[in-house]
Amino acid sequence: MTQKSPWYQRVRRWGQTNLTELDPTRYDDAWWRAYWKRTHTQGVIVNAGGIVAYYPSDLDYQYRAEHLGDRDLFGEISRAARAEGLAVLARMDSNRAEEDFYRAHPDWFVMDGDGQPSVTQGRYQACVNSPYYKQHIPAILREVIERYQPNGFTDNSWTGLGRQRICHCPHCVAKFTSEVGMALPERPDWDDPAYRAWIRWSYTCRVENWDLNNRVTQEHGGPDCLWLGMINGDPLFSHLSFCDLKLVGERSRIMMSDQQSRRETGFEYNAISGQLLHGVVGWDASIPESMATYVRGEQAFRKAANPPRETRTWMISGFAGGITPWWHHIGAYQEDRRQFDTVPPVLDWHVENEAYLYDRRPVATVGVLWSHENIDFYGRDAALDRVLLPWHGWTRALTRARIPFVPVHADHVARDAEGLRTLVLPDLAVLTDGQLDAIRRFCEEGGSLVASGLSGQCDEWGEPRDRPGLADLLGIALTGERVGLLGEHTSNWEVQSGHTYLRLDPDTKMRHSVLEGLEDTDILAFGGTLQRVHAQPATATVATYVPAFPIYPPEFSWMREPVTDIPAIVAQERLKGGRTLYLAADIDRVYGARRLPDHGRLLANCVRWATDEVPLQVEGPGYLSCHLYRQEGRLILHILNLSGANEWPSYVEEHLPVGPLRVGVRWEGGESARAALRVAGGEAECAVADGWAWIELDRVADHELIVFEAMGDE
Repeated sequence: MTQKSPWYQRVRRWGQTNLTELDPTRYDDAWWRAYWKRTHTQGVIVNAGGIVAYYPSDLDYQYRAEHLGDRDLFGEISRAARAEGLAVLARMDSNRAEEDFYRAHPDWFVMDGDGQPSVTQGRYQACVNSPYYKQHIPAILREVIERYQPNGFTDNSWTGLGRQRICHCPHCVAKFTSEVGMALPERPDWDDPAYRAWIRWSYTCRVENWDLNNRVTQEHGGPDCLWLGMINGDPLFSHLSFCDLKLVGERSRIMMSDQQSRRETGFEYNAISGQLLHGVVGWDASIPESMATYVRGEQAFRKAANPPRETRTWMISGFAGGITPWWHHIGAYQEDRRQFDTVPPVLDWHVENEAYLYDRRPVATVGVLWSHENIDFYGRDAALDRVLLPWHGWTRALTRARIPFVPVHADHVARDAEGLRTLVLPDLAVLTDGQLDAIRRFCEEGGSLVASGLSGQCDEWGEPRDRPGLADLLGIALTGERVGLLGEHTSNWEVQSGHTYLRLDPDTKMRHSVLEGLEDTDILAFGGTLQRVHAQPATATVATYVPAFPIYPPEFSWMREPVTDIPAIVAQERLKGGRTLYLAADIDRVYGARRLPDHGRLLANCVRWATDEVPLQVEGPGYLSCHLYRQEGRLILHILNLSGANEWPSYVEEHLPVGPLRVGVRWEGGESARAALRVAGGEAECAVADGWAWIELDRVADHELIVFEAMGDE
């Protein structure tokens, strides 16, 4: 990338000292300039204005940091960064204000149905549809641009109030009535058409502010002065704040992600989030992600250093998904100085391997579909259970099986279908007519489909479809009846509703290949919910359902109905090519919640059967997250060793090395290849046979990056 390239294409390592109100008294310019160099930082995010101003603003009601005095700390840091050749983004946090601001303009702030404001830690939350966002924030942007000419802006709280409450300020009431033609709903009620319309309208309101702020910054700061907000790559968290990742991605040249550390889902989800975000913004765009150096987890400690392997593993996982690093410290002075030693060695490696971490495209034959519409209108108030657990089940199973996949937005099936052999629908109940048509075309052209639950059975509002959705394509007819666990799961042994099983074909010699590796059992634990369906004659029923029976006392634990004709898994080979597989049993949801290995094996087997080619084989021990990419003339494989690293709640204290590993990639680069090891160093002996390039790795500690190239290439 040349110096003439726009900053958002050029900067590949970001840093942020998130200033506190005390920092004007203790900011050490020389120390931080040295740290920027130590971390190879090319761009910094510096606190400017919003809820706290770090410069002497002339605007009414913009609260200055308590210890700022007459100092211009934002200006000082910006000038120092520019002197070091760094890009500068002005950080905002826009959604709260002091009481004097509220008293002057009470209608600019969130109101409940009784006209009472929303107050958090003594500050009043502003409404996204009020002049606070339409006039006050743009005025701050103009003032900062005129004085400091930053490259752009980030905003930590641009989405305003989340979906937990409905604002009844006069601006929301008038705007909703005018634009939607309904009265603003009084309370959340998914059966109320006005409430469902309010959900969609709320996304639109945020996008309007996104566009407004970008018009202001580009008009006053030039075409490359971008307002970037801040987003979260987890679809559930973005949905809770009315941030439509697809719409934001369509408007972005760079996406700033605030997803600082793992949760109970594990480190692998940073790579998955990176690929999901690239799926909406494009693989040519940069996605910097704020990465915490302070303690995260069930209880965060803002001033204590995160265990170094915890931060390091999160950062490396991000690299594997195309994430750009962005170190993040809270406060300009730290008594726990250990946090400053974590990032530099990771970014040393990033600099050395930058050529292999950008300008690449994923290599995968499997796409896992997602959409905000499904989270909103199928998930409703139970999105974690209905939507996210099936998603986590599939993505974990594929990761565990080392099957490369890419997240695909349901609107992008036609665009992203090239190279994909199989689409996976994790109980993707809500699909628009256009999305359904794209999936059908994919299958008509020979693609395979793996779907679970109610996939395709609801329209864009979450209402049951009049036509069959995807049922006919999958070779089933839904009855509308559900059996199995119909309420919340309980571990109480006196309750038997979750004590259900799947029955496998007893003829192990004639079993379907989906059941590979399960030859020594005729049953599998289930414990979930099953959609009652009728399977069409051309299909094969791979497993059936065994109803619940007593679990306690043990004398009563025998199957009352050991054999039924209730299909749990239905498979079909289509005459036009391609295969379909339907999971009536929500094995994906159960695996996402409980991670029973049998369920993960079954999900992976479903995809392997449906997909006639997987471009990667990794043989050997360990929980490995594997990501394969193509650059011109080479293949790049990033292997993350997450063995023992995903205990929750806990922290990574040591890496458990794995090996030996035998690694093969589908190779089209000729009869020979070489393989450079960018972590261990040197090259691995590479053998090419039958269209595959094979190497052996003796040991992988935390990760390895393997670059496959044709012999003779430099």
